[in-house]
Amino acid sequence: MNCLVCKSSNVVPHSVHDGIDYFSCRDCGSISVDRPALQKRTAEARAYDEAYWSSELQSARSRSFGSSINRVAETLLYSRIPVTNFVDIGSGPGYLLDSLATLLPQFSTSLHGIELFPPPEAYRSQHANYKIGRLADLQVRVSAGVCIEVIEHLFPETLEQLVSELAIVSESGALFFFNSGQPDYVDREDPGYLDPFGRGHIISYSVKGLKPIFERHGFTLFSLPGRSWGFLAEFRSRERQELSADELQTRLWTAHPENVEMLKRNAFGPMLHTMGIESARCYLEASRATGNAP
Repeated sequence: MNCLVCKSSNVVPHSVHDGIDYFSCRDCGSISVDRPALQKRTAEARAYDEAYWSSELQSARSRSFGSSINRVAETLLYSRIPVTNFVDIGSGPGYLLDSLATLLPQFSTSLHGIELFPPPEAYRSQHANYKIGRLADLQVRVSAGVCIEVIEHLFPETLEQLVSELAIVSESGALFFFNSGQPDYVDREDPGYLDPFGRGHIISYSVKGLKPIFERHGFTLFSLPGRSWGFLAEFRSRERQELSADELQTRLWTAHPENVEMLKRNAFGPMLHTMGIESARCYLEASRATGNAP
């Protein structure tokens, strides 16, 4: 058994879920499924069909009208370029487009969602820019986006294709927030996150394991102190490989004026701007308080 992410043979047993072994890599830290064993039981593998979506829709709606809004606000604040087109990668039913269109109606035409395995049509967003297909099918260049609870479903070669297509549609300086449970999150907060047949979570990627995949396509990754489930990816970044908690906080306070204005100029006043600032600062300050901030 080699690590599916970095190909190292330095792996040890991690856990067993639904009779399927997972292994932890001592080199990159990622946790990956026993792929041959999983493939032998392909009939049980998670199909993204109506049954899957009937169980997933409630959590998708909850995220889209809750925590995902914070992630969008933070992404706009961390971005160093003005955000003109924003994409929700692996948009599921597209509910995040609906929530953002309500909160930022003047930005609605610049919001895009892309989903390769959508739910039945009756459950999909009616937003004009909700599209079925791959990132390469987008007809616009994007300057920011989110990818929430997606990559843990993907084998590395599929993730690499996604990243390569994201590079094709990204503007220089485009920033993306990836939300996915990393090994520390699995070990310390949610061991049940690994789930081969229920939710289809087959790999917990570490940032160390992800960096070569993203770097091959022009992205720099930034860990987020205090979060074992999120990281930033910046296309053609001018920054060094990592940002300290202080540097990340400086980005918040020196956010691009157009992005700040976008978050403040809506029917809800400065609510979204305040949410983004306070959400990001809470994690940064918590990481400092626990001595975990770089």
